Amino acid sequence: MSRVDGSSGAPTTRSSGVGARGLSPALPSRLVPPLGSRRALLLLERNARLYLRHRVLFLTGVLEPLLFLLSIGIGLGGLVGPIKVGDTEVSYAAFVAPALLATSAMNGAMIDSIFNLFFKLKITHLYDSVLATPLDANDVALGEVGWAVLRGLFYATTFVIIMAALGDVRSWMVVFCLPASVLLSAAFAAVGMAATTHMRSWQDFDMVSLVFMPLFLFSGTFYPISAYPPWLAHIVAVTPLYQGVEINRAFSLGQLHWSLVANAAYLVVLFGLGYGMASRRLNRLLLP
Repeated sequence: MSRVDGSSGAPTTRSSGVGARGLSPALPSRLVPPLGSRRALLLLERNARLYLRHRVLFLTGVLEPLLFLLSIGIGLGGLVGPIKVGDTEVSYAAFVAPALLATSAMNGAMIDSIFNLFFKLKITHLYDSVLATPLDANDVALGEVGWAVLRGLFYATTFVIIMAALGDVRSWMVVFCLPASVLLSAAFAAVGMAATTHMRSWQDFDMVSLVFMPLFLFSGTFYPISAYPPWLAHIVAVTPLYQGVEINRAFSLGQLHWSLVANAAYLVVLFGLGYGMASRRLNRLLLP
């Protein structure tokens, strides 16, 4: 199906996504779906302008980490005592804070890639009007993932600032938690978008809670996985949130190790798989 690009008047093909304008190489779309074009930035800008008119929605990105860290540092931390990480002992607040940072980045990305995407896709049918412009379905996928990542980065940045203000940081390398949070947000945003394209009604969100609540509680967030039975520890070690928790905790405490490469590679692969599925599903759902 062809249409006219408003910028040049030349016909373009909506469904192929392959060509000079694309950011991905000219490979068969079944194997490597097109990443999208620079026009995806227009959708990202649209989301940013919309949320600037609803600034209160971002207030939770500041209040949530503040309340979490205050409750742990002032209350629960005094009861638990120090936690041994590697060869050193750290306060319970310093142990939990980077894990909550990973959780905050995940939540920021998932809000837009699941709940808001479902609303646009199934309720308001926003993308019907978006596709009347030069944007195509691959641009929609890239723009929405990009916005979800930006929201996750905003939450992560706020969290790092509050961590530093409360004294829950043990190394200057905590700044590298921000790119790590971008990677984590991208992985969850892509997988969340792929899952949302299969949802049929609001009742399907119960499955989202069923998945993410155990991730939040059992990804090494509140205590080391060495406290688990061996069989459960092996399961936790291959969950996606645990990868981000390990990376953030290593940077926050200044304890780097080679296994972090495997943690990062896991998230890169997860993003690739999730984005590929989301892109193909959106092309199937949105294009005639």
